[in-house]
Formats: sequence, structure tokens, C-alpha cells
Amino acid sequence: MGNRDYKQSGIGEYFHIYNRGNSKNNIFLNDDDFKFFILKINQNLFPSIYKQNRIHSTPIPENSFSIISYCLMPNHFHFLVKQNSTVTISKLILKVCTSYSKYFNKKYEKVGHVFQDQFKQVFIEDNSYLLWLSAYIHLNPKVARLTNNAGDYKWSSYADYIGLNKSSINCEKELIINQFSGCSDYNNFVEDSYNIIKTKKELESLLID
Repeated sequence: MGNRDYKQSGIGEYFHIYNRGNSKNNIFLNDDDFKFFILKINQNLFPSIYKQNRIHSTPIPENSFSIISYCLMPNHFHFLVKQNSTVTISKLILKVCTSYSKYFNKKYEKVGHVFQDQFKQVFIEDNSYLLWLSAYIHLNPKVARLTNNAGDYKWSSYADYIGLNKSSINCEKELIINQFSGCSDYNNFVEDSYNIIKTKKELESLLID
């Protein structure tokens, strides 16, 4: 099981990163909001490809992180991230969320915090948890009843994993897919995990609320 430790970091280590809207409010209200958040992720992961105004911002060194899988939900997000350098994941997430918060508040004429507290960071200790977490992330839209088929949800990496569409964020999905006989086998693994994950999410909701 993963351990939550905001100070934890390490080259070659994997982390589950997530956060939700302040007071559980939606942080993505339309497609343009999802696209802007994704743009900020890409600009910070690949500064040489995705140009941005750097007058007031020093870019994160290229290839500092790898995104393994992700899902953006209306009121929260999940990322499975590998740290590739001494740059900590907090630097990436804080840059992205700060930029997005400014965009969101200006667009919707709001003030205050967009996200709830500090983002959560969980260290992934073993491979079995890594595989389960990828299924958990990809099944979020189905568990939340946003779709009957998680592969149809366009704001996650799942469609890329099962060979339907290329993800908007370049993910190193081979780490996961290469442990299965192919995309179809991984799809079966994820779908077989649905009832367990659905029950877990319902229990978590009862505890949180």
C-alpha cells in the first residue's frame, strides 16, 4: 500500500498525485478548461515542444518527470507520475495548479482557492499496487457514472492504453502494458477490477462525507 508523505521524493520512484476542487467544487466546467490544464502539464513536461511565456517563469528541465497514466474529472484529478531527476513533483504540480488557478479565476470572475489544500502525494511501494492504481485511475469516470465505458472518456489516458485514441498527454504506458499480453488483456484487467474499485470508492465517500 502507498504511503502519503509530501516530503518524499526520489529519482526513479513512482507517485500517485491527486487533488480536488475547493469545497468539492468543479474545477473543469467545459472542454476548454480541461484543454488548458492539459496544455499547462505539457508545457512543463516538454518545454522545448510546447512554448510558453518564460519572462516570469523558469522552465522545469526536460524529462524531469514521466506521466504513466492520468484522469481529469470535473472536480478532481489523478496522475501516476515517475520522478526522473532531483526536481521534486511538487514543483511540477504547484506550477501547473497556480497557472490554472489564475486562468480559472480570471475566466469565471472568482477569487480565492480553486484547489483544496495541498495536493496529495502517495509513494508507490510495489508493482502490484502500481498496476491496481492504473486501473483505479482509469475507472474513475465509470465509477462516477460519467460514462458506461471508461474507454470513451476523453480526459484520461485509458483510450490510449487500449488502442482507441492517442492521449493528449504523452504517457509512458509501456511500463504497464508490457506486463500484459497486449491492450486487450490490460482492458480485461481493468474491467475485472471495476466492482472492487467501485466498492472501495463508495466506502471512501462515506468516510469523507
